[in-house]
Parts: sequence; structure tokens; C-alpha cells
Amino acid sequence: MAFLRPSSFLDSGSTIFGGTVTLRTPQILDYQAWAELRAESRNYLIPWEPTWSRDELTRAAFRHRLKHYARDMRDDQVYPFFIFDSGDDNLLGGITLSNVRRGVSQTGSIGYWMGRPHACKGHMTSALHALVPFIFDTLKLHRIEAACLPHNTASIGLLLKCGFEREGYASRYLKINGAWQDHVLFGLLSEEIRR
Repeated sequence: MAFLRPSSFLDSGSTIFGGTVTLRTPQILDYQAWAELRAESRNYLIPWEPTWSRDELTRAAFRHRLKHYARDMRDDQVYPFFIFDSGDDNLLGGITLSNVRRGVSQTGSIGYWMGRPHACKGHMTSALHALVPFIFDTLKLHRIEAACLPHNTASIGLLLKCGFEREGYASRYLKINGAWQDHVLFGLLSEEIRR
């Protein structure tokens, strides 16, 4: 796994290679593939995500999203990636490090989604394994957090497989699909990976 251009991460198209997947920051040229995959996967994704806006899949909403990403990356708060198949460069899903906190915390939160046709094929495991060194070695964070719904067995399995530890349970933690829902909390520390 190699990260290209670590000193100039904020430029468009920064890439992380991770075996079967490639992670790249979103670009306007990704709009069509992103909109099609999200539309095709809508019913699959809705139970696990915040409520979609009426204009969720429009080009204008995508541009707005990219503007926010650029600002948040510049401010060291969010690092978004699209996940591509290393073989054919097809868009598979997305993974984002968000809510980066510096100071005494040195932590951030992981969120991810996978398009329905690509789910349960190991792509997200590869993506998370590729992203972890960037988080700990390049960004120098100490801790990664993740939360998932208690009945999301695929997500729980992914986090455990990637070395995350179950740390707790948060009642009505996030508003998912229009309702405040409980979440299982997970964490991964940099020293655990180095061990």
C-alpha cells in the first residue's frame, strides 16, 4: 500500500493503492458513475444512512458536496475517498474519515458505503486496510472510531476483522433513515496496529 503525494494531499485526485482497490478523493468527473451506483443501490443503502435529500443525486448536489469536501480537507476535518476496483477502475463505494479532532484527542471517525452489486465481496475490507496506514502514519492520528447499527452484522464483522474493538453502546446516537437509532461503538488505536 502506498500513498501518493503525501505532502500535497489536498490536491484533487490524491490516491491510495490497496491491493484489489484504489482509493481516490472524489472529483467532478466521478459524478455520473457515483449517481448511477447510488441510484441503483438506493434501497440497499437507505436503511443504513441519514435521510436522502430530494436532490441527493443531482449534479448540483454533487458539486456542493465536492466544495464541502475541499474546504473540510483544507481544514483537516474530513478526508473522503471513493473506492475503485483496481482491475477495471469501476466505482465500488466510498469511505470517509470525518470529525478529525486534534489536540489531546488525535482521533477521527470512519464511515463507509458500498454499492449493492459490490457488497460482501471483500472490497470494503481491502479499502479499510488501505486507509488505516494513511490515518495513522500520514495524518498521525492516535485513534479511529466507528459506529454501526446493532443489526448491521456485515459492518460489525468488517470492523472486527480489521482489528477494531467493540467499546460500547450509544442509545439514539445517530439519525439514520429519519429516526434516532442506537449504535454499537468501535475503536482502533495506532499502537494496536503496530503490534
